[in-house]
Formats: sequence, C-alpha cells, structure tokens
Amino acid sequence: MKIASRAQLTGVVISALPILFMLFIAACARPLPDGVTELVYATPYSPGHPFSRADQTWMRFVEDRSEGSLRIRPSWSGALISADQSMTELRHGVIDIGLITPIYVRGGTHLIRSQSGFYSGVDKFEEQVALYRCLAASSAQFDSELEGLRILAVQGGSLPGIVSRDKPISRLSELRGMRIRAPSELLNVLDELGADPVSMPMGDVYSAMAKGVIDGVVAPPDTFRALHFAEIARYFLMLAVPRGAYPARAISEARWNELSPAHRQILDDGIEVWEAALAMETATAADEGLEFATASGVDIRIVSPADQRTFESLYLRHAAQNADALSRFGIDGRRVFDIARASIDADGRISCRAPL
Repeated sequence: MKIASRAQLTGVVISALPILFMLFIAACARPLPDGVTELVYATPYSPGHPFSRADQTWMRFVEDRSEGSLRIRPSWSGALISADQSMTELRHGVIDIGLITPIYVRGGTHLIRSQSGFYSGVDKFEEQVALYRCLAASSAQFDSELEGLRILAVQGGSLPGIVSRDKPISRLSELRGMRIRAPSELLNVLDELGADPVSMPMGDVYSAMAKGVIDGVVAPPDTFRALHFAEIARYFLMLAVPRGAYPARAISEARWNELSPAHRQILDDGIEVWEAALAMETATAADEGLEFATASGVDIRIVSPADQRTFESLYLRHAAQNADALSRFGIDGRRVFDIARASIDADGRISCRAPL
C-alpha cells in the first residue's frame, strides 16, 4: 500500500479549500424564512465573559418576544469588531448591532470620555446608569457624539482597584514609577501620583502585562477570572476607583430605520432587559473574581482611609479640570460636571437636578 507524501496530502487539502469556502458561503447565504429578520451582533469578548452572558440574556428576550421573527446572530471574540474602532465599524455597516466603547475611541467622543470621570460617590450600577441618562439629557453634545447610532444599553460597572504584575502596592506613594493602564479620566490623577499611566483597550492588557510592557492595570476584580489576569498578576489593591457609565451597546441608525415598527419596539423594550442583565452579571462576576483571585494566591490589600480620601480629592479636582478643558472643543463641560455633582446625594443615589 502506497502512503501519500506530505506534499501530496497538502495539495489535496489546498485543492479542497475553494470547495469548502463555497460551501461556507452557501451556508451563510441561506435565505431566511419568510417574515424573519436577522441582525448580526458583534463583541470583542468571548461567549463566556460576563458581558457576553448578559448579551445572551438579551438575545433570548428579543427572539422570545418576537416569536422568532427577529433573530440575533452573534459574532464573538472580536471576529467582526474592534475595541477602539467599534463605533466607526458600526456606522459603516460592518455589523448591525455592536458592543461599543466610546471612552476608548481616539476622537469624536470628547464629552462622553470626560463625563465618565464625574461619578465619584456613585458605586451602584443602576445609579451610574441613571446619572449617565441625567447628563445625556442635559447636553445635545452627547447626541452629536453618537450620531449615526441608536443606543440599546448603557453600562456601569463594579468599582475598580489596581491589579499589579510583580510589585505589591499598599499605599498611593508606591505607585511611583509604575506603568499602569488606566481609563482616560484617571491618566492625570495617576500622573500626579508619580505613575506612568497609559491608555489602551482592555482586550490588549493581558498581552501587555504578560510581556512586562505595563506593570499593572486599573480594573475590577472580575478580571482575575473573566480576563485571566490571575495567570499574570500577583497583587490587587482594593482602592475604590470611581466608575462612570457610558453607552455600550448600539445599533446603526441606518439598520434601525430598516426595521419594522414592531421590531423597533422590541429593541426599545429590550434596553431595560439588557441593562438589568449587565448589572446582575457584573455584580456576580465581581464576587466570583475576588474568590477566584484569593484561591489563585493573589495578594489582596486594602488602601488606608487616608489614602482613599486623598485619591478621591485628586480624582474630583482633575475631573473638574477635564471638564473645563472641553471648552477648547466648544463644549460646556463644566455645566455637565456641575449637574453631575448636584445630582448625587450623600448615599450615592441619583436625583437629576441642575446645580444651585
């Protein structure tokens, strides 16, 4: 019996590729049943991530409420969408619905990026979302920055701490010289504390920290499990870093306009469902992340009350400065900042109001 050589086998596989590709295209192009509309949803996260579990709850709601006439086809793990260009990709019709991250977009979302630093004193997901809606209603700039998109969910989150690779941190002074990935509203705060802050999408952090490009990241505890940070980081400082809300799921305006009124209503009804699922999954993931980090041997430390107060004071001062700096773009950021501070009571509850 003659055994085929590796070259011959390779030739067989290569020659079969066009056939396999055509079969794949044919499967994708299979027409939908009459009366059924399909929307493609894309996210940079894997199916098992807490955000994706919430996405799947929303998908089931949409298909159940529509009795199967509106289907969601998911694309996971960044196959069709990127973290820093998601809004542009959505506007250009790469996908129908997507997870968007306007706080990481390189340009065009000046107020949305800055307002995420106005939330000091708000630690509950639902109140974060309520404050975002209050601020979004106060300035037409939000709609301008979201032009071409219709928002399907606003997202808050667990309060982050500082995950570090090799260096234990117990005091703010120990951040000096550390290269730390942080959201934009914290860059100046960390810089004043002597750190070397950098901005990058969360999806790039594992690789950067594993290679030693960065020393740590401002992140909530769920990342030890959901993003596998327990594999590459040994320490976690429980510093209550305020967390802002932002629009996080959207459909392109063009695709929205193509939908029937009944399907639009289902997507509108799904906003509450999606946000509730995100709140539940986020809280569960934070608890599970801390448990997982402890079981994995991560050294967990708590910052002193004095350092916590120092951090919050710096945070608010820089938030006000960031708000004022928006004037160079013709944006009245100070007014939005003042509304945010006037709308937060001593218990972190939101009652939307104009400043006195």
